[in-house]
Amino acid sequence: MLVLTRKPGERVLIGDDIVITVLEARGDGIRIGIDAPRGLRIQRDEVVRAIAEANQEAEAAAHTDDAEELIKKSLGL
Repeated sequence: MLVLTRKPGERVLIGDDIVITVLEARGDGIRIGIDAPRGLRIQRDEVVRAIAEANQEAEAAAHTDDAEELIKKSLGL
């Protein structure tokens, strides 16, 4: 992992077409701006993790419902 120190207004270049600009440093966080090609998907890590967790929970619930239905059918309920 590359670790850099940047001040507001300074930029980091990634390849030829991605620019990350430090917009503001406030408290324990910073605001950044990202210039990248439209086709490039940019997402926050915590959002991706929350979606993955919700999908896993939904899949587990669906399998539980399927198992309950199979048991009921086998018992003639």
